[in-house]
Amino acid sequence: MLQTSSASNDRSGDIATTIADCMKRMGVVGLPRNYEIFYEVYAGSNRDLARDFAALEGRLTQDALDKLAMKHFAQSNRDAIVESAQNQIAIRAEEILSLLGRERSSLEKFGVILDQTSNGLGSNADLSRDILCKIVGIMAAATETTIQQGRQISQAMAEKSEELEKMRSQLEQYKRLADTDPLTKVWNRRAFDKRMARIYDDPRSIMYHALILIDIDGFKSFNDQFGHPIGDRVLQIVARLLKVQGNADSFLARTGGEEFALIVYGLSEDATMTLAETARATVEQAEFVLGPSGRNYGPIRISLGVCMASEANDADDLYTKADQALYGSKLDGRNRATLYSRNPKGSFAKNWLIYRKD
Repeated sequence: MLQTSSASNDRSGDIATTIADCMKRMGVVGLPRNYEIFYEVYAGSNRDLARDFAALEGRLTQDALDKLAMKHFAQSNRDAIVESAQNQIAIRAEEILSLLGRERSSLEKFGVILDQTSNGLGSNADLSRDILCKIVGIMAAATETTIQQGRQISQAMAEKSEELEKMRSQLEQYKRLADTDPLTKVWNRRAFDKRMARIYDDPRSIMYHALILIDIDGFKSFNDQFGHPIGDRVLQIVARLLKVQGNADSFLARTGGEEFALIVYGLSEDATMTLAETARATVEQAEFVLGPSGRNYGPIRISLGVCMASEANDADDLYTKADQALYGSKLDGRNRATLYSRNPKGSFAKNWLIYRKD
């Protein structure tokens, strides 16, 4: 059985080889999704997945693994999940429209009965008392029936509306999962690309927008020395430290392996640089106490590249210049924040227009 990181495994070994050998022994096809499941179980970062995996007791059919993936990696099944949720919303909406149609039809029929009865009474002044009593009784019964039907339809509409609201909430949750990095729980590259594409939609809002690109210094060597499970925990802690920087409108995303991006709103150039320097110092001074041994794997240091949106022509240009500033920080010795307008270096290119319709 696959051992998790809490077991006595060699953390500095080749995790890819370990997982590949384990999958081969257990007769599991080497699909990327299967590898992802085994990696998460090995790393021990997803306890619910590890529990469900253990419950299979070695019966690792592809169908069982697919069900695990669907349950625990919803962000990878976004299209199918969102489409299903949208279909359910459409069905509930049709049911509500049908109920509204029934209510309208019922009231219209009742109105016709009232009109016909009123007209009949007006043209038959010689009706006997018994007939009048019968007519009144029939109308009373019809009125009560209509009121009762109205109550039932109202209740059904309330129930359908509640179901519809739940479906909408579920759909929004699925969409958020699709835009969330599963390891660090901050926004992922897909969400970042969409947000970047919208920065220049309103020229009036550009003046106090900025992009900060962040890279953990020497992270590849760190992973090679201590292993990916420890590296993953470091990424989680760095993400948590960065998330508390900036204001409520700041947008933090993990854009690559050890790379993060922070889109800042409503700050001047000086305030943005102060934020970047605070983030750098916060990470450097933090303790990275991990594992049962209580070892501190710090200090962890980061380099940052900063560019104000007003310095760029579009999202592509903004990313290019922030990346050039980050490159400048690396060239100048790392563990520092560099403002593009003061030290432009490097090059980068990307087409953001493909995200405008998303």
